[in-house]
Amino acid sequence: MGKPANVYLLDEPSAFLDSEQRVIASKLIKRFTLNSNKTSFVVEHDFIMATYLADKVIVYEGEPSKNCYANSPVSLVDGMNKFLKLMNITFRRDKTSYRPRINKQGSSKDQDQKKLGTFFYVDDN
Repeated sequence: MGKPANVYLLDEPSAFLDSEQRVIASKLIKRFTLNSNKTSFVVEHDFIMATYLADKVIVYEGEPSKNCYANSPVSLVDGMNKFLKLMNITFRRDKTSYRPRINKQGSSKDQDQKKLGTFFYVDDN
């Protein structure tokens, strides 16, 4: 990101960073992208970093390396809901740190979110 460009392609920018550094790096990348009015495409497997960075996500479906396809880009919440539903996992944001937290399978929060279809819950209040 040291060279001026209209589009930045970042492959696993969280590699070799600890959890605190990942949060800092994701906020820095997002701030840089927004303030410079540029576009960044980020390939990221760290769920927490992805939720801090993304405003849109692409969810892949199918059997890896055999029969899979990429969906169209969608909002962060819609994409994470689709992905987590495929995985049968629910997340919520911690009220103190705002970091995503996995719900215990079968817990009341897990069951409530699944009933509502909100596998990825972001409380804006």
